[in-house]
Amino acid sequence: MQRPSLAPLRIDPFLLWLIATVAGASLLPVRGSAATLVDILADCAIALLFFLHGAKLSRDSIRQGAGNWRLHLLVFASTYILFPIVGVTLALLIRGWVDPVLASGLLYLTLLPSTVQSSIAFTAIAGGNVAAAVCSASLSNLIGIVLTPLLVALALHVDGSGGSAALHSIQSIALQLLLPFVAGHLLRPLIGGFIDRNKGILAPVDRGSILLVVYAAFSAAVVGGIWTQVGVGDLLILLTLSALILAIVMGVNVGVARLFRLPREDAIVLLFCGSKKSLVSGVPMAGALFPAAQVGPLILPLMIFHQLQLFLCAALAMRFRRQQEDGAHPTALPRTEAEISSAAAAIGLPIDPACMPGVVANMALLDRHAGIMLASDGKGPA
Repeated sequence: MQRPSLAPLRIDPFLLWLIATVAGASLLPVRGSAATLVDILADCAIALLFFLHGAKLSRDSIRQGAGNWRLHLLVFASTYILFPIVGVTLALLIRGWVDPVLASGLLYLTLLPSTVQSSIAFTAIAGGNVAAAVCSASLSNLIGIVLTPLLVALALHVDGSGGSAALHSIQSIALQLLLPFVAGHLLRPLIGGFIDRNKGILAPVDRGSILLVVYAAFSAAVVGGIWTQVGVGDLLILLTLSALILAIVMGVNVGVARLFRLPREDAIVLLFCGSKKSLVSGVPMAGALFPAAQVGPLILPLMIFHQLQLFLCAALAMRFRRQQEDGAHPTALPRTEAEISSAAAAIGLPIDPACMPGVVANMALLDRHAGIMLASDGKGPA
């Protein structure tokens, strides 16, 4: 019997870097003119990050995935309808039980766009529709530059000025995120080859940018007294509530994929792209939307959720990959009436309509037993 591997469940080193960054900001926060300099460097780093994201985006990938509108609409609905509904409902349920700033942070993370790189990476590992994942994740981020500030203004009442505040936030976010992204994409014909050849060298820019922004945000939060407000109990509550949000969204997406009878490759895209929230976009957006002293505690739930989603999605992606590899030699059994009718017609075997319910039930039973046998031995039945 093949032993299950624990490799996909190992701790992401980025989590350790995030913890170290928060600890460093807690012990040595920047203040005064040094804080201003760090903020400027963080803004430049984020602009460079989105410039590189734009330069990495292939137009061929966009063209390949753009036609799958039903899938893109489902991912959009998960990101900007399902998540906010879960967030608002949860915020109402925990009112008075959780620190208001942390509760706002939980709600804020549900209003953010999906991730790009990790969604595409996990989709590729799991054997999903990579072209559609590229299109859905990129579209989610671009829409989020406008939609997230509007949702935040609506759900969190960031500023009494309402629409004008949201418009100012959109302009600020567009200048910092959208403009570099578009510039990078337009320059891809000139620099795309260099970017593709040097992904390993440029990769640290992604995480380094986030770490710099987190350091700046938590420095301001520490100066404002965050650790006198947030304790270990609060962190455990955030972890539990983040896991609950992720479980609800993933469960609904699995159900939606079955309801719409999505192909396996598209169902994987919906699961991964539709259940992620972007730390890369969320941190700089928080800086544009909220007072500096509140950014640290507000992004704390997002940081926890980000690592939780990476951990779970890595495990799921590897599981789907193993299932795909195991299913390469045994043929998948037909389950629905349409699949059974098609398979029967292919071998010239007529099925009486009155017998179809019984055939469907028997095929489901056989499929379940086959799954149990395959799970008990990584090499399949002897």
